[in-house]
Amino acid sequence: MWDPAVYRRFGAERSRPFFDLVQRVGAEKPRSVVDLGCGPGELTRTLAQRWPGARVTGLDSSPEMIAKASAEAGSVAFSLGDIAAWRPGPEDDVVITNAALQWVPEHLGLLPQWFAGLPAGGWFAMQVPGNFDSPGHRAVWDLAADSVPGLRADPVDDAAGYADLLITAGAAVDAWETTYLHLLPADGPEHPVLRWMEGTALRPVRAALDDAAWAAFRAELAPRIAEAHPVRHGLVAFPFRRIFVVAQKPPV
Repeated sequence: MWDPAVYRRFGAERSRPFFDLVQRVGAEKPRSVVDLGCGPGELTRTLAQRWPGARVTGLDSSPEMIAKASAEAGSVAFSLGDIAAWRPGPEDDVVITNAALQWVPEHLGLLPQWFAGLPAGGWFAMQVPGNFDSPGHRAVWDLAADSVPGLRADPVDDAAGYADLLITAGAAVDAWETTYLHLLPADGPEHPVLRWMEGTALRPVRAALDDAAWAAFRAELAPRIAEAHPVRHGLVAFPFRRIFVVAQKPPV
């Protein structure tokens, strides 16, 4: 279960990659813009501001996220659905997916299918976290290996791998990686990196454990996170690598 309030912690830090991604999309007057894995919808609504003439749609598999998004939808349409089952329509000129494909195990096979379905001149833009080898994430995988079957320690490719996949599909590709240094305030009783990870990376762990097992897991994880990400000057330096790809289909 996704909790929109927990996910929206550190909202400014989480939203920056979205804007860095979207600004590299060169579409001028798209007919339809789709946001796959739209979450609570705030960022999706900015797509309607960027392209006011477009029909903007957000899709997410979480009922909690879609309920939150729909409550403040404005001109954007939000739908509940599995993004792995989605396919582009003939007017979907821009498809955005931000920090979602790491949850879709089959996404490497889906990308060529999605790209092939775009109309001529269409744009596909994706961003995924590439931070799975960080000390904090490794602590999670080490602890969860026995209790959470199927948890993938590194569920994404690198920028070069995604670029090759989409170039092979016929795309003109712009791909890059960025490491953001988030300086998180250590202003509460809990470590900020632990609070960050509860909104994303720890979600499948929490879902797999009952309350007692989760409390025990969290108690064991917290000191490992604190050791890996020490507090200095009241802040925790949290480097976070992200992977970006923008691909355009050739115009007719």
